[in-house]
Amino acid sequence: MTDTLNQRVLLASRPSGLPTPENFRIAHEPLPVPGEGQLLLQILYLSLDPYMRGRMDDAKSYAKPVDIGGVMEGGTVARVIASRHPDYAVGDLVLSHSGWQSHALSDGDNLRKLDPQAAPLSTALGVLGMPGFTAWAGLLQIGRPAPGQTVVVAAASGAVGSAVGQIARIKGARAVGIAGGADKCAYVREELGFDAVIDHRAPDFAARLAEACPDGVDVYFENVGGKVWDAVFPLLNDFARVPVCGLISQYNALPQAEPGPDRLALVMRDVLKKSLTVRGFIQREFLALRPAFLEEAGQWVREGRLRYREDIVEGLENAPAAFIDLLQGRNFGKLVVKLAD
Repeated sequence: MTDTLNQRVLLASRPSGLPTPENFRIAHEPLPVPGEGQLLLQILYLSLDPYMRGRMDDAKSYAKPVDIGGVMEGGTVARVIASRHPDYAVGDLVLSHSGWQSHALSDGDNLRKLDPQAAPLSTALGVLGMPGFTAWAGLLQIGRPAPGQTVVVAAASGAVGSAVGQIARIKGARAVGIAGGADKCAYVREELGFDAVIDHRAPDFAARLAEACPDGVDVYFENVGGKVWDAVFPLLNDFARVPVCGLISQYNALPQAEPGPDRLALVMRDVLKKSLTVRGFIQREFLALRPAFLEEAGQWVREGRLRYREDIVEGLENAPAAFIDLLQGRNFGKLVVKLAD
């Protein structure tokens, strides 16, 4: 153990709209020393995900916000470098939730040992981690696509959306993806095998989406909101299901940023008229199903039926800029920060 300092990314201030570099502060502190029953982790990979934007706000939500001066939170893959815990030895590799820092103390709770021979370690933060589980649980528990039905997913080239469409096809449904830009659309269509993909930047986006869904939409997996929701909503069939996973188009919006008519009454009218199911969810609601997910999705990955792409950034000091880019759709694939080999 040669490192003597813990590098940490702290929340310096709460953003107004899109975060800026000034909202973060990098600090260096002495390494913590594990006490009885504790272990010291060296972080190898850090996951960056859109939900972290909500943690930066001091607003009531399903999870406590990060305190000013606190370490930004996030999922990590780590190596045990010192242990006074009977269940963990130096060299063990674990999935943890240690946040944006190079080292962390743990009491062993909420850790899961990882087998580097089973899959690349970084996949524990992506296709075989929280994003993949979110896709699997939200689609199969709420969306419940039947063979031959049409599933539309927003942000289809991202960590969650790419898994949603592929799982839909594995289950016999038709997958229509929505992505931004020619490169991402080509990836979704040619490498992931979606039945169709529509560029939301196209001036005739709504018309193209309707053309790609001639029989309407049975499941819409919502990751974006905004104009994408506006284009999908009229296409929903009777009894369509809408798992609401994220609303990334609105995460940086100020309360007054989107003026316009109140359309809630019109939306609720169609929810009633079409017997729609619109269900927000957080993946931890389905944690009891995680072993089933790991078994099923792990097999799909090994068979090449569930593919993934990672966007790896080197160095913890680059995490704030990478996160800001993520919120603007500039990443391509699951965004992961590599801290150490």
